[in-house]
Amino acid sequence: MIHRALAFITALGLLLGSAAPAFAAPHTDGIVHTVQPGENLTQIARRYGVGIQAIVATNSLTTTAIMAGQKLTIPASSAADNPNPSTRDTTSAVNYVVKSGDYLSKIAREYGVSITSIMTASKITNTVIFAGQMLVIPATSASAGAPPAVAATAVPTAAAQPTASAANPGTYTVMPGEYLIMLAKRFGTTSAELVSLNKLTRTVLVPGQVLILPGGSAASTAPTTAPTAAPTAVPVAGATAYKVKAGDNLSRIAAALGTTVSALQLANGLKSTIVYAGQMLAIPGRTAAAPAATAVPAATAAPTAAAAATAVPTAAPVSVAPSTSGTFEVGGQVAGFGANAVSAMQSAGMKWVKHQVQWSPGANANDQAGTITNARNKGFLVLLSTKGNPEYTTTNYYPEYAAFVGRLAALGADAIEIWNEMNLDREWKVGTISPATYTGMLKQAYTAIKSANAKTIVISGAPSPTGYFGGCGGNGCDDNLYIAGMVAAGALNYMDCVGVHYNEGVLSPTLSSGDPRGSSSHYTRYYPAMVSTYSTAVGGARKLCFTELGYLSGEEWGSLPANFRWNGASNMSVAQHAQYLGEAVSLSRQQGKVRLLIVWNVDFTVYTDDPQAAYAIIRPNGSCPACSTIAAALR
Repeated sequence: MIHRALAFITALGLLLGSAAPAFAAPHTDGIVHTVQPGENLTQIARRYGVGIQAIVATNSLTTTAIMAGQKLTIPASSAADNPNPSTRDTTSAVNYVVKSGDYLSKIAREYGVSITSIMTASKITNTVIFAGQMLVIPATSASAGAPPAVAATAVPTAAAQPTASAANPGTYTVMPGEYLIMLAKRFGTTSAELVSLNKLTRTVLVPGQVLILPGGSAASTAPTTAPTAAPTAVPVAGATAYKVKAGDNLSRIAAALGTTVSALQLANGLKSTIVYAGQMLAIPGRTAAAPAATAVPAATAAPTAAAAATAVPTAAPVSVAPSTSGTFEVGGQVAGFGANAVSAMQSAGMKWVKHQVQWSPGANANDQAGTITNARNKGFLVLLSTKGNPEYTTTNYYPEYAAFVGRLAALGADAIEIWNEMNLDREWKVGTISPATYTGMLKQAYTAIKSANAKTIVISGAPSPTGYFGGCGGNGCDDNLYIAGMVAAGALNYMDCVGVHYNEGVLSPTLSSGDPRGSSSHYTRYYPAMVSTYSTAVGGARKLCFTELGYLSGEEWGSLPANFRWNGASNMSVAQHAQYLGEAVSLSRQQGKVRLLIVWNVDFTVYTDDPQAAYAIIRPNGSCPACSTIAAALR
């Protein structure tokens, strides 16, 4: 998408700890902030130490979506509005606005309640909170009719291995790709507290390292949980997924599901036998007798309010065979699609052109008829990536959106991508992010499209590649967990191809190590790891469609904007830019897991804080070095 690059690197900056400081200095009313490219309300609220809701109210905003250049009045900090823990009325629940530096265990201690009671009252399912978020502190007095307080029990999160108490979670073994900030957020504490508790001399963690968590002890090395039921696999079309529960281990899962530990490791790309609560596993050698979507077992974390609002699809799936078994093909996303772009794409051997379509209620699909006809007249198949503003992601809009994409199929669209980067609050309504909810949208869209044109390829929306969230909740979700959640919700019944984005590589796509940035082992750094992660998540039941794959070279400009300097001033030379794109096409063609690869991008010329032109295969001087490398890879 047009501003995808900057949005992604903003998330990446948070992932690497380079975001604005979490603590903000006090200020007075009257400050006016000009929104910068890539900023969102969460970041701005954190920067000034105020609540998101306070900014929304002060500026009379009707949505949390903001745009570069917009002027926002920053209100005074709302910290003083929180009830005093020692004087508040304990017979009734009160609201609490999260401040910078807050974490759940700290808030629970201050108000004399359990973490679990806050999570239940606030309808949240993990311990990650953010400045500006509204929490509900439950009543503690018996006269309020509330049940007696109980010891806090761990709520399984996407990557946490719970123990007997969330306030006393014992120890945690570091997994590959994890880092201190991520674990601090996951367990409701701070990096400083973890450093102090574990007497760390550096913040770099090593896989296998055992950390003592707040309230825990070195002796508490194994999770203590109530007995769990035998594992039950979740059937999906063409594969079986299983969501790990607290107390599970790999050998227990293998025995219960009729497979072996080594087979599970191979199918899921595991280098060790360590698994954690919330992790999604593909079960090899098993397919569902009936591919109807089945809910995740009740023993896992409670669903978010948004997930509960939209039931996981249970109706019989549309009986249309996957259309992604065709020959691997390449295309490009265009800005103007003029003569130069067409010539470059033809010389590269591209057969597809991608356009992004912005949808809103009342939009007329017939307005896109010219786009489809123009592509056909120029000899290209057309992919339409359809999305709208976050406020249109609630379930009441799904029927109209489905009718819109169904009409696009009737007009002759060859492929349609259903939304885009749904795991971020920039693309999906904050607080309601959920792979199960998205599956509800996907189901309606798929049904409408196939009813109008069975030949149209339905591509699931590509999540934004990120490990920032350290889990999956209503405010954001790591892409691997989002895909796994979609599979568990039955999404494979409603797609022909799995949408993927990959735009952050700085090395050859043939490499799987050596990235110069922090968190260098994270799978999103490497093309092979991205393919493996997504293909494994769907059990090989669907091929992958890269709706954006690009490399960024700022050689002609001398230096990229600061947020995009991932490997020196320009990341790579133009020659490397061309080489890497050719290699990505060659690998995708050879391995048989990819149906479609859309190059991001062909002819964009914008070079600002979001340097879209530096991704383009048509360089500023009009040349296209990548055209020849892509063409060679297709021969």
